[in-house]
Formats: sequence, structure tokens, C-alpha cells
Amino acid sequence: QVQLVESGGGLVQAGGSLRLSCAASGRTFSSYTMGWFRQAPGKEREFVAAISWNGGTTYYSESVKGRFTISRDNAKNTMYLQMNSLKPEDTAVYYCAAMVQLVNTFSPESYGYWGQGTQVTVSS
Repeated sequence: QVQLVESGGGLVQAGGSLRLSCAASGRTFSSYTMGWFRQAPGKEREFVAAISWNGGTTYYSESVKGRFTISRDNAKNTMYLQMNSLKPEDTAVYYCAAMVQLVNTFSPESYGYWGQGTQVTVSS
């Protein structure tokens, strides 16, 4: 089992940057594919990015590709999401998650452990 805690959210102007962190407890963090999702008010939770257990493979949604970078440090049990060139449409609660079964890397159904979320607000 793994417990996840996000941090680093906040209010930023359009064009600015934020770095989210996801700290994991438990010794098995390095065995999980990890993902970031986001959910805006009135919308479904959507995939943002994912990273394989060793960081060798990454995935991004088309809406963030080229602006966001996912990474992880298994020695620190931490995953990161560097967000640059932020847009107002990036405003959402951001969640980190650990994959427990591979249904679809881009689907929340594949992820069984979730953090509590961190709010990101981008003003225009």
C-alpha cells in the first residue's frame, strides 16, 4: 500500500510556472507507474501525465505536452510535475496517483491510490 500527499499548488498568473510534488510513503513507491490527473469544477477527472517505475517512459496529454514535465526521484519517494507557460484552462485540482492495474495508462481506472489533491489556479 502507498499513501500520497501532493504539494506545490497555488495561484499564478498566466504564463507563469509551478512545480507540484507528490510524496509517497511506503517502500514500494519505485515499483509503481505514477500519474498526475486534474479535475476542474463541473468536469470529469482528466489525465495529465504519467511516468513508468524507473522514469524511462513518460506520457502526456496533448493539452500539456511541451509545457509540463513529469519526473520522479525514487530515492526520495517523490514525483514531480513541472508546469510552465500556464494557462487559465490549467486551473484545477491536481491529483497524483499510483497505478495498480493496467487497464489504460490514461484512465483513472488504472490507478488505485490517490492523494488528496492540490489546487492550481491560473489567473488571466
